Amino acid sequence: MLQKETTAGTDSGMEHFGYKESLARSIGSFGSFAAGVSYISILTGTFQLFYFGFGTAGPAYLWSWPMVLVGQLAVALCFMELAAKYPIAGSVYNWSKILGSRLVGWSSGWLMLTASIVTLSAVVLALQLNLPRLWSGFQMVGDGSSSYDFAANAVILGTVLIVFTTVVNALGVRLMARINSAGVFIELIAACLIALFLAINIKRGPAVFFTTGAYGAGKSGGYLSAFLVASLASGYVMYGFDTASSLGEETLEPRRTAPRAILRAILASFVIGGAILVFAIMAAPNLADPRIGSSSGGLQYIVEQVMWGPLGRIFLVCIVIAVTVCSLAVHTAAIRLTFAMARDNALPFGERLARVNSQTRTPIVPAVGIGVIAELILVLNIGQPKIFTVLTSIAVIMIYMSYLLVTVPLLRKRLAGQWPPADLAAGGYFTMGRWGMLVNIVAVLWGAGMALNLAWPREAVYGTPWYNTWGAFVYIAVIFGAGLWWYAVKGRHHIGTLASHTLTADAASPRKQSDATFADEVDRASP
Repeated sequence: MLQKETTAGTDSGMEHFGYKESLARSIGSFGSFAAGVSYISILTGTFQLFYFGFGTAGPAYLWSWPMVLVGQLAVALCFMELAAKYPIAGSVYNWSKILGSRLVGWSSGWLMLTASIVTLSAVVLALQLNLPRLWSGFQMVGDGSSSYDFAANAVILGTVLIVFTTVVNALGVRLMARINSAGVFIELIAACLIALFLAINIKRGPAVFFTTGAYGAGKSGGYLSAFLVASLASGYVMYGFDTASSLGEETLEPRRTAPRAILRAILASFVIGGAILVFAIMAAPNLADPRIGSSSGGLQYIVEQVMWGPLGRIFLVCIVIAVTVCSLAVHTAAIRLTFAMARDNALPFGERLARVNSQTRTPIVPAVGIGVIAELILVLNIGQPKIFTVLTSIAVIMIYMSYLLVTVPLLRKRLAGQWPPADLAAGGYFTMGRWGMLVNIVAVLWGAGMALNLAWPREAVYGTPWYNTWGAFVYIAVIFGAGLWWYAVKGRHHIGTLASHTLTADAASPRKQSDATFADEVDRASP
């Protein structure tokens, strides 16, 4: 449980890693909560993926929403304990490093980083689903008659948004937090109102969620096969809650604030997002309308049909705001992860990537670099939309894999009696107590099962030819293999905390800590 504060002071948790503080510590409790909520983004994820879930398995696909909550909540509870002990930038990377090994940490960080950059490219595409609905002038490329009109226009809108998130992140975390908090406040109010208006206009009862209709007919696994595919729509939404802990070095009282933010973010997203999904299906004028299961219709179409007067357009504006702050949060999390790995010299050009601007107190080079790479990936959507879809899908799989590289080493620590540390309960910080082992086992089993379900080669999800159908294995092998090649050839010989970020380093010395020193630090920090 979350225990009340019992100590007069609090520490940052950074002393376990030997890093000196270089980022601005200015984020409060709501800002930390907003970071987790905006990454999950109720309005972005549910509105972007509803059509896929409904179109694949019908109304009953909604049972995947609580199923995903149970699994991800188990992961989140493990992360809450870790955030209470180590609230640090690049949380997943640093946690897996200190729980497992340097290679485990680097692997987790590399998977999470590449996935986050691809995710940024995917999220900004959601503008295309909403802006042209508000005003036809936002469709700047053609009129939709050409097969590439929508894809090319989505890239233009997405590029503008990435430029915005890059500038905001370069100007400092305080500005980012203010914009993000304001956007999340609007998103939460809008989401609650959308759920309320949909509930007022319901046309059918909850029995609709207990019928399978013709979905799954003709498939080898019947409805179960269709349901497992449709569950991807829920699995693609409910992650990213670790962003609250990744901003730990910039959060006030992080060892207490970050765990609460993680829990509140995932529960708020589940309750409000679930209410929208449930009431949308119950309020839809005609569930047989093919546009509900189409990417050009979906949840936006239901909202437009149900809302009277200008309300539908107002709520579309709120969805655009949600997409904006979601993109901002994803970009921010990727920057913090890049910075965390770079100060360990665990990425090429580590010294430059880890440099913190003296005025904005934020790493500017990663902000710009990630923005440029995300825009280059975005261009794939014009000529190779199927490959882009595959890449964005496997990005989620890589995030689930990086989570596993935290929960598995954590479970090993528990089995060895080395977790949780005694100072958590003694200091009044969050701990699961005797429930920790069971929850951790559930987190591992869930992560492995969901990663397998996401990666399963399905033409209905990944399309053809074979390298797309097996894309989760092919593309992850290429991405992870390229990273491991760099690590084996160069990285492992140079990894070690940069002198400029070492707590006890002599500022005049450019010398980096040796691999042995770095390994010793990790050993000392391990519980």
